[in-house]
Amino acid sequence: MAPADLVIAGQRVATPGGGLRPGAIMIVDGVITAVQDYGEPRDATRQLDVGTAVVLPGAVDTHVHVNEPGRTDWEGFETATRAAAAGGVTTIVDMPLNSIPVTTTVESLEQKVRAAAGHATVDYAFWGGVVPGNTAQLAPLAEAGVAGFKCFLVASGIDEFPSVSAADLYPAMTRLAELGLPLLVHAELPGPIARAARSTADSRRYASWLAARPPEAELEAIDLALGLCRKTGCHVHIVHLAAAAALDRLRDARREGLPITVETCPHYLTFAAEDIPDGATAWKCAPPIRERENRERLWGGLADGTIDLVASDHSPAPPALKCLEAGDFARAWGGVASVELALAATWTGARARGRSLQDLVRWHAERPARLARFSRKGAIAPGWDADLVVFDPDAQFTVEPSRLRQRHPITPYAGRTLHGVVRQTFVRGSCVFDQGAFPAGAVGKWVR
Repeated sequence: MAPADLVIAGQRVATPGGGLRPGAIMIVDGVITAVQDYGEPRDATRQLDVGTAVVLPGAVDTHVHVNEPGRTDWEGFETATRAAAAGGVTTIVDMPLNSIPVTTTVESLEQKVRAAAGHATVDYAFWGGVVPGNTAQLAPLAEAGVAGFKCFLVASGIDEFPSVSAADLYPAMTRLAELGLPLLVHAELPGPIARAARSTADSRRYASWLAARPPEAELEAIDLALGLCRKTGCHVHIVHLAAAAALDRLRDARREGLPITVETCPHYLTFAAEDIPDGATAWKCAPPIRERENRERLWGGLADGTIDLVASDHSPAPPALKCLEAGDFARAWGGVASVELALAATWTGARARGRSLQDLVRWHAERPARLARFSRKGAIAPGWDADLVVFDPDAQFTVEPSRLRQRHPITPYAGRTLHGVVRQTFVRGSCVFDQGAFPAGAVGKWVR
């Protein structure tokens, strides 16, 4: 047998179903060829022993708004993927908005493919978009290589990506069921939001923003999505679940056998509405960050498997759009930029609640890879891509916004101490992040 290109060995390697054990990962041409016992002889061109640090499969973030082309001043493939690499994320899936054009046709997908080529530090894929009137575009987009599709049931915030109704969704979901692809649903309906509107509310108060997006908007949207799932057989994935009140109906849908998966985000698992200062628009997102009791119920949903995975919903914007000085929640862009912090933020909350690193692997690697149908990512096993993270779960760091690799240094995590430091990140065996440096450059490829 020819020698391996690289062996990464350590006392704690996360292998599928086996917890953490000593091991040596053999890598040839960017692919794991074997996971040997730690003490076995190793024939390799290069060897790296990480000691007691943990070797995890690279995180897969299935909810990233790169915003390129068209709004590269908001983010972009270069900055988003460097931030991802620094945070232990080895593959991202780009959302069909807020780029210009949005990814609702093959032509717009091709523009994104050209924008990403040669500029990505980590691997990437694309979601297509479902908007009114584009059902005929779904099969061509699938053939072109998108991983699935995303829709909004409420205004998306940009004119280029309008929301869909049940009448729009039925034919689209019927087609997606035939194609075997998931529909990712931003599950808020406008009716409850309109009913909650209060013209006299002080828009600098976080309580006003929270009241403006009530849990009922999520609950009614999820009911709509589940009903259409039942009729069409389309796999529905609920993105960024914030309302824990939806957990029971999601459990019931699972017991019924509906093809339903669910994600939540680190900011819903970390923050609580009671602690968000008035005027602090860095915390604005939709659905909003809800109360402390709701947060703990979301953790319960993760623990029992009702919530499948955690994704960042990395949604950056320039400082002016966040209305940081005015502190106006009504006008500020809603989005939390956190692809670099997602793994550490989830681990910080998980370890405090007695969860394990295997839970972290399941939420951030295995299940996201399964959602996006990546057959060679999300696990440390022979035949899989050598996407690996050297992670120190006991080390701490304090978030300094100016040191983040995203384009704009805006984050609600500023000054927060998190557990879990990424020491090195490997994409298909290439070291893309090493103690603050990016030695491999833009090696990221499109995962179809």
